[in-house]
This record gives sequence, C-alpha cells and structure tokens, in this order.
Amino acid sequence: MTVPAEPRVEELLARLTLPQKVRLLTGADFWSLHAEPAVGLRTVVVSDGPSGVRGAEWDERDPSLNLPSATALAATWDTDLAYRYGVAAAHEARRKGVDVVLGPTINLHRSPLGGRHFEAYSEDPLLTGELAEAFVRGCQDNGVGACPKHYVANDFETERFSASVEVGEQALHEVYLAPFERAVTGGRAWTVMSAYNAVGGTTMTEHPLLGEPLKGSWAFDGVVISDWTAVRSLASAAAAQDLVMPGPVGPWGDALVDAVESGDVPLDAVDDKVRRILLLAARVGALEGVDAGSHGAVVASAPAAEGARRPTDDADIALAREVETRGIVLVRNDGILPLLGGAAPAPTSVAVLGQSALRPRTQGGGSATVVPARTVSPLDGLRAAFPDATVTHATGALVHDGVLPFPLDEIRDPQTGEPGIRVRFLDADGGVLLEEVRRATDLMWLGNAPVGHDFDAETDWTPTASGPVELGWAVLGRTALAVDGATVLDEELAVAPEDFGAALMAPPSVAARVEVEAGRTYRLRWTHPMTGIPSMPDGSDLPGVLGFTAGWRPVVDRPDDLIAEAVEAARAADVAVVVVGTNEKVESEGFDRTHLSLPGRQDDLVAAVAAANPRTVVVVNSGSPVVMPWRDDVAAVLLTWFGGQEYGHALADVLTGAVEPGGRLPTTWPATQEDVPVLDVTPRDGVVRYDEGVHLGHRAWLRAGTAPAYPFGFGLGYTTWSYDDVQVAADPAGDRWVTVTVTNTGDRRGREVVQVYLSRPGSAVERPVRWLAGWTVVSADAGAQATADVRVRPRAFEHWDTDVHGWATEPGEFTVEVARHAGTTDLTATVEV
Repeated sequence: MTVPAEPRVEELLARLTLPQKVRLLTGADFWSLHAEPAVGLRTVVVSDGPSGVRGAEWDERDPSLNLPSATALAATWDTDLAYRYGVAAAHEARRKGVDVVLGPTINLHRSPLGGRHFEAYSEDPLLTGELAEAFVRGCQDNGVGACPKHYVANDFETERFSASVEVGEQALHEVYLAPFERAVTGGRAWTVMSAYNAVGGTTMTEHPLLGEPLKGSWAFDGVVISDWTAVRSLASAAAAQDLVMPGPVGPWGDALVDAVESGDVPLDAVDDKVRRILLLAARVGALEGVDAGSHGAVVASAPAAEGARRPTDDADIALAREVETRGIVLVRNDGILPLLGGAAPAPTSVAVLGQSALRPRTQGGGSATVVPARTVSPLDGLRAAFPDATVTHATGALVHDGVLPFPLDEIRDPQTGEPGIRVRFLDADGGVLLEEVRRATDLMWLGNAPVGHDFDAETDWTPTASGPVELGWAVLGRTALAVDGATVLDEELAVAPEDFGAALMAPPSVAARVEVEAGRTYRLRWTHPMTGIPSMPDGSDLPGVLGFTAGWRPVVDRPDDLIAEAVEAARAADVAVVVVGTNEKVESEGFDRTHLSLPGRQDDLVAAVAAANPRTVVVVNSGSPVVMPWRDDVAAVLLTWFGGQEYGHALADVLTGAVEPGGRLPTTWPATQEDVPVLDVTPRDGVVRYDEGVHLGHRAWLRAGTAPAYPFGFGLGYTTWSYDDVQVAADPAGDRWVTVTVTNTGDRRGREVVQVYLSRPGSAVERPVRWLAGWTVVSADAGAQATADVRVRPRAFEHWDTDVHGWATEPGEFTVEVARHAGTTDLTATVEV
C-alpha cells in the first residue's frame, strides 16, 4: 500500500538521526545521492542531460541519444516540441538508470562570445522561460526530475568558479531570474542547480536569492543541487543550499553535525533540506511506500537494472531528426532551394565541401556531451537523399584544432584482434586496477576512474592512406607516445589553474609528424602517469576523473591546395553545398570565445567556391553566431546549429524540400563583431558588470540602432505570408489574446512564427525599445488563411519596481506590434492597462 508523499516524508524525517540526515546532504559519489535503507530510500542517480542523457558513465559501449543543441530547439520556437524533447530525455533517463536530468540550461545569450551558449536557449528571457517550462513538464510528467541551471547570472565561462556579477535589481528580476521563475512556477521543477559564480559579491551556493525569490515567493519545494564543487564552505549550510555535489567528501559532513549540535546552524535548516530530498525521492519513485503520482507525475519505476537496458526508442531518434529540421533557419535564398521540386531541375551532381561535411559537430563540448550509437554526417545525408546523383566530397579547409579520434575500423586490440583500443589503470607497483577494451579513442571517466598511479593505452592501427600524419593525444599532464616501440613524442600539457576544471573535459592536445604506409599495421602505445595533476581553482580536486583522447590529425603543408581541390569539385557540379562550422576549441564549456570568425581558412573556402559556382549553398554548423563576410555572395545560407545524431538526414530533408526550414533565430546574428552592442564576457578584478541592464540581445541592438546581419526572430521559408488583421481582447484571467490573421501567399504549405512585441514610448520606467510578449506557430496550405492566437500574460506589461522591490504596472497605453522578427512591424494595436 502507498501513501501520499508529504505525510510519509514527515514520518520518515522524524525517524532519522542527525548524522543520518546530514549524510543525505552530500552526494554518495560523483552522480548519486546516498541511500538510507532504514527509511526505504534507495539511491537517486543524477546525470548531465541538456541535449541527451549520458548516465553515470561516459562510455561508448552504452550509447545515448544525441539530441540537437538547445539553440536548435530554441530556433523551433515550438513549446510542444520542447515538451516532447523533455519526454525523450525522460525516456533516456529511465533507460540509463537516471532519476534526475541536469538540465535544461537556461542562462541567457548575453554576449555571442559566451562559450557555452549552444547549451542554452536564447538571448530572450521569455522565449527561454517558455521553452524551459515545456522541457521540465515533459521530463517530469514521465517521472524523471528536471534541473534548470545555472541559478543565476552564469552567462559566461571565464573565471566562472570565482567571478562575481554586478547586475541591477531591475535587470536581475526582469531578465536573468525570469526564465527560472517560469521553470519553477509554471513547470514546477523538482530541482534547481546553483551556479559557481557570485552575484553582488556573494557566491550563489550561499546567496539569499536561493531563499527569496526561489523558495519564497516562487514557492519552490524542490532540491537546490550545487554545481559540482560549487559548495566551498559550511556557511552554505545555513543558507538555502540543499545538496552538495559531488561526494562523498565535502565541506559539510561532520562539520555540519557539530555546527547543529553547537547551535551555529539550526536543526530546522537541516530538516528542511532533508525533507526536500525525501520529497524528490518520492517523486522519482526512490522512496518505498510513497505514491509518486500524488504530484501529478507518472508513477516512476526504479531505474533500469544494469544489463537489462533497452536501446533508444526509434520514436526518440525520429524526434532528434524532427527537432533539427524544425530548427534549421534559412536566412538567404535566391530561389535555389529547395533542390527538388523547385524552379530548377533536380541536380545530377552535388559537390559537398568542407571538413564539417564529413565530421560535423552534432553537439557542443563539456559536460553536455553524450556518446551516440551513430551520427549521420551531411555527406551521408545528401548521398542518401540523392541516390541517382553524383555526390563528391572535398575537405576544402580544416576546422578541427585538436586531435581526432581514430576510426574504429582502423584500430584493433593487440591481444584479441577485435576492433578497439586496450586501456589500463595501474597502481604504483604496476598492478592492474582496471583493464578494458574500448571501442573509441576519445575517452572520459567522470568519477569512475580508478585512483591509481599510471594509465596506458595500446592499439594496432592500420591507416588507409600513405604519407605524413600527425599522431598524438589530448590530456592534462605528461604523456609519451611510442610507435612500434620507438618514442616519437614525450611532452607535458598544462593549463592555468583557473582553466583546470574545463580542461579535464576538453584538454589541450599535441601531436608529432609521422610517415605511414596504407595497409601497414603500427603498434601505438600511450603512457600517462596520473600523478602531479593540479587541483581545481578553489583547491579541491575531482578524484576518479580522466579525459583522454588518443588521436591523429591530417598534415596540410599547402592549405591553398585544399581550397583548389574544393573549387574544382564545385566547378564540375550542378550545386555546391559548403558546410562550415566551429570546432571544439571555439564552443565548449569552460571557456569563452575570443572572436566570432570561423576557424581556419573556411571564409576563404566559401569565397572561392562561390566564385566558381553561383549555385553555392552554405550550411553553418555552429551552436551560436559567427560572422559571415560572404553571406551576400552565395545563393543560400542555412544556420543549422549542432544538429544531433540525425543531423545529415535532417539537413537533407530541408535542402530537398521534404520539410520546410521552419526555424527562426533565437538570438541575433551580427554582421561584424564590432557591431555587437553587448560583447564583453571577461571579468575585471574578478567582476563582470552587466551595465546594459535590461537591454541585451535584440533589445540592445534596437537601442543602439545598429542593423545586424539577421535580427532575432528572423527566418525564411519556402513560401511567403501576408499579415492581414490584428485584434486584441482580454479574458477573465487577465491575459490578453492577440488574434492575428495571416495568409499563405506562396505555392506550397508553410509554417510561420507569428511574434508579438510590446512597446511603451515615453514610459517613465526604464524599458527596452520593444520586448517580446508572446508568439505562436501556425501552418497553412498555399493560398489559405490561418488564425494565430497569441497569449500575452499580465507579466509582459509589468516592470520590477526598485522602490517597492516588487512587480508593478505603469498604467496607460501600450503598443502591440505584430512582427515577423524583432527588426520589423507588420501590424499594430493599442492596449490600455
């Protein structure tokens, strides 16, 4: 028999001793919370999961669904799709034995130089908040907790462990807290992650903002989970921080028991934290005898047993493809697209150019990374979509900066001859602590690496091409590489202490030039002492963590030759598709970007190909904005984000016209870096100043009066629309409904994102020039009308009053502006409030 959660939680709480309670407040290990059999509590497992759920182990032998990046999802402007994205995350979580997904990431795109923006949704607080709410509901309606992060103002990576944000009270509430408020009050999130950074000089794990508004006016009844190692003192125990991660060692433990017994920390504070953890356990089905469905969630089963896991659902793989097709943004088209069914005949030859066409980025770097069972490249997708055409490929220009993992079909375990690489962890006496044959050479252990003395890896490699190649590795510390027993490279790689945390997951790399023969097998052996590795910036360490890539990279002595080869391929083809993008050293957790240009010679590649073939389509494979000096010189430009494991198929769907490119920009794309009104992400004397206040993203562009390359909300389709009429009405709940009539004036069915903005000329309150108030997605056949009903909540008319420290409404007239994007207006109306 089961009972509702709240009475049962109070009963179990009363049965726990103080040491038992305190033990529950620090993780059991890197990814798990402590079990307490005395009250029927099993362990609760958490996992990174903004764009796919990795599980407790980062292992290619247990692959995960690789969904498109958060920016791709945001570009759909589709909350129903965001809900289904959360459902897919829940399916993967249960399949992987996970109870809580550490996502969505809902920090804002304050500056395009932010290195982790691919993992967050948007520059706009409303768009971000609505998508976050939908993700949270989709996940939790299926019995898996969601964890919006990182609370709050963690919109940069430089010095993220220690920097403090100075932000005005109005901007803090209207902009940076707003998406979290929506996820908590609308989505009823079961957990929230506190950030590394400080706000106003107080680190977030000790900050009063955890109490008010989070646990106060927002009525958050869930668990505040720390970012990993973000809790640094006992002081946070007296604040509203609930859980220290990772464990089992942390700053609370026995020190917190002593502090309670001495009266320095009230027992009620500990009880509140434990109560929340027990309630979370009840919600995810980890507390025996409790009705997990009493909070509106599907009653959750226990995580999947080890060895009994199903493969990823086919429907969720299909969703990865659908999200990417809906999120692709067409920003230029001279009529060349779609390639099938358009004005021109179907191409009989297609040149697919660029290193990213063969090795795309389907996800960003850092903790959000998962290992999919397979990925579909743009080259794969186009070859499948054009089976009767000649599809050729040329590299054109190098994108990737570090070493690439070896293809599985080129490496063999020296002992068994099976595909893979043999890795070992050794103790100080040479004894084997762990030995595995892995089916990939880019490897990561997060908390589950044996704490040993040495690590080595060995494989037999048979290259498929003769000539020079660079062989090397990516890992922190000293490593040596031997080829057929002869050492070719022995070097130590280090980073600054403040970069250590990021470098564990995205370590620096080095390589040495070696001449090889196709078809000949070489014995490669890497040796890596696991001693002398520095600690985190705060002095803590992360035992059991190792990121290691055994890899290679091509040798290019004459980059112009690569471009010339691509130009020849383009000249001989009916259509040239150039795929350009960023690399793992440009967009990743742990560091911000230094510029917005594409890496390497990719701009030169596009310019040369466009000069050779006027039917050139450029596909941009980046998670966030890049500058494109050639954008007006090519036939079409598609912004495709990090497209997930089905990227190539989704891209082909859009290029062929099987699916319309329905995406709209979730963030502004600049013409030049110098035009960006809010750019700086670098702390000065440990402080990042958000001096722009409420004016960021499209709001900042409008205030500056500078035209970007492509404004927020912009995107083209394969049809055209007219905006015919607008009416505004109020409902009894206080919502305004903006009803817009639109007509598909093109010759095929299409999808339109109808956007509603508000403005208040002459306001006595500091406001943006205009701000997003609502939107909806409509579809219609050629020649047909559609009605878009856009909900505008009362909050859209409110502002944060710094005199009363609360929300207020300035009475009077607001202008309602119906638009296709932030840079235009199609229809207007007025509203009195």
